[in-house]
Amino acid sequence: MTAETDAPDPTSSLLAFFGSELRRVRTAAGLSQEQCAKRAHTTQAMISYVEAARRVPSEDLARDLDVAFGTDGHFGRLHPLVIRFAYPSWFLPYVEMEREATSIRSFQAQVIPGLLQTEEYARAVLASVRPDCLNDLVAARMSRQALFERDSPPKAWFVMDEYALTRPFVGPAATGRQLEHLLQAGESPRTVVQVVPRDAPPHPGLAGPFTLLSFDTGADVLHVDGFSQGWMALEAAQVNAAAHSYDLIRATALSPKASADLIQARLKELDT
Repeated sequence: MTAETDAPDPTSSLLAFFGSELRRVRTAAGLSQEQCAKRAHTTQAMISYVEAARRVPSEDLARDLDVAFGTDGHFGRLHPLVIRFAYPSWFLPYVEMEREATSIRSFQAQVIPGLLQTEEYARAVLASVRPDCLNDLVAARMSRQALFERDSPPKAWFVMDEYALTRPFVGPAATGRQLEHLLQAGESPRTVVQVVPRDAPPHPGLAGPFTLLSFDTGADVLHVDGFSQGWMALEAAQVNAAAHSYDLIRATALSPKASADLIQARLKELDT
């Protein structure tokens, strides 16, 4: 069970305000977080995270909270505002499609993919640009990982450069936890983790990170990371070219087993 934490300043962000409203309504009803979770069809950990502004509530959770507490759509009306300010406007369409994807293929050259980052690692990466809303950005990134908790999570393939494993963004202990998280992710039957070794020959990934999303119905979507913001492509020619590049990158990477061994070796180096 996740411990209850002190509530953040509700005036600091809309995410914090949503959390404070949930705590206020729950406390007025005389319910513990665990009791609230049962009523809202979620977990005590999620209630704790939302109240602490460490996760972005889903639309389903907002609706279930209104039903649980009879708040006449209060949380449902707050939810669009929270979403609007939790994610950059240019990134929100991608987040919505990512949530519906049945297959995700991601390549990252310099950092661990966002969907596989621990909270400590994500905070260090996002803090590098000194944003005014760091806590909200971290919460938003961690909230995206909820797609792996669906009844039918997407099939996911993550390829990253070995360099991403060795950059000292966080201290040895936090780095160890991040690498252990990678190993755990790779053990899922629906998730593949591969590493391109540092001595690999040139490959298409040198052009930069990108992600391909596939769906039950509809065409695949390409998302390319950029300096100030990413961009999406729907044209078949661009998407097909990216898919071909991804196949070439996977062919250059170590096998999933060899990749796990490499990550494990990096973990041992941290212990010495």
